[in-house]
Amino acid sequence: MSAALICFEPACRARYDTREVIYNCPRCGGLLEAIADPPALNAGVLKQLWRQRRASNLPIDQSGVWRYREIIPYFDDAADIVTLREGNTPLLEAPRAAQYAGLDRLVFKHQGFNPTGSFKDNGMTCGASQARLLGMPRVACVSTGNTSASMAAYAAAAGLQPFIFIPHGNISYGKLAQALDYGAHTLQVEANFDQILALVRVLSEKLGIYLLNSINPFRIEGQKTIVFEMLDQRDWQPPDWIVLPGGNLGNVSAFGKGLREMHAMGLISKLPRLAVVQAAGSAPFYEFMQHGGEFASNPHPETLATAIKIGDPVSWPKARFEIEQSRGVVERVTEQEIADAKAIIGRCGIGCEPASAATLAGLRKLVAAGAVRAGDDVVAVLTGNVLKDPDYVFRYHTGQLEAPDKSMLRSTFGNQPVVVPNDANRIAQVIAGL
Repeated sequence: MSAALICFEPACRARYDTREVIYNCPRCGGLLEAIADPPALNAGVLKQLWRQRRASNLPIDQSGVWRYREIIPYFDDAADIVTLREGNTPLLEAPRAAQYAGLDRLVFKHQGFNPTGSFKDNGMTCGASQARLLGMPRVACVSTGNTSASMAAYAAAAGLQPFIFIPHGNISYGKLAQALDYGAHTLQVEANFDQILALVRVLSEKLGIYLLNSINPFRIEGQKTIVFEMLDQRDWQPPDWIVLPGGNLGNVSAFGKGLREMHAMGLISKLPRLAVVQAAGSAPFYEFMQHGGEFASNPHPETLATAIKIGDPVSWPKARFEIEQSRGVVERVTEQEIADAKAIIGRCGIGCEPASAATLAGLRKLVAAGAVRAGDDVVAVLTGNVLKDPDYVFRYHTGQLEAPDKSMLRSTFGNQPVVVPNDANRIAQVIAGL
């Protein structure tokens, strides 16, 4: 099977070997994408094969990424594959969230059920496997949280040495704790995400360290399996819309690529429309898609949803292409809208990190504007586990959540704990009043 790294820029399309350690096109500087010939098996056989693998005890079959390995054919030897049984994340019905958004029905694809609690695991299993295949013993990433936790875990599983660079004082302790526990060397840099990424790009080349941010095309290959699994779970019936948060925009790039491949292979009959939701204080892609012209980064992004606090998303050219191909939309939401949507998701019995809740907040606006209809079939992606940022949850429910501009957010759906005396009769009275 023929495979290559190909420049994403239409005017270039230069090809490179998949064993080269590159992240951008050396000729024009464009993003790279991993491209391979489609599987030789037809759609019906693939569907049956992938479903049969669910009953297998082989590690690569138990993985919700490598179960679909025919569409990521870059690894000839299973011994190179690093897996923690990632994927296998559920579709969860959420009637209360649907009502809040103005929809008849809403389903969440909850990536927080992954081994390290976020969607990053789907991509990191491919990235870490590629590092091992290339013989790169050291790996690095810049992260506001989830990427660092995921890379540290997969590096540990692969026997690699991980280096994590994070903005000083700008990471959830729930996420930082994971990276520390998995043994990563953690460097807190006094700069923002985008500035650190530029720095680490230089360091990686200088020191021979393999970079595992979403600019790595093999990360995208792993993340595209999220939509393969989603459609498999839906018996290959595509929804009208797939809604996801927008930070570095690797996920929308991966989802769009995966959906187009599925459609070309005859696995699905139509392309779902993609909706990307950004935080208002960190929304350069929204501004670009609204106003056009040159893409302008935001040098000082601000949002409490740290997983999407990125002002210069590297994958924006791919994301634009996928939004256009799917006739999708881009929306932005405020800190208050994110916080309230997160509380509503919680009342469905479903916990998520703040960035995840941007999907519900964005859907509420899109339905109100008529872009999404009440009867549309919608799947919204929750990117991370509720325990990724427990301080945020506590501060919201106790009326202490402060926005980046120092204003206090309303606890619209707050659930404050009640202090009671050590007295059964008094406690009974309190309970009666609830």
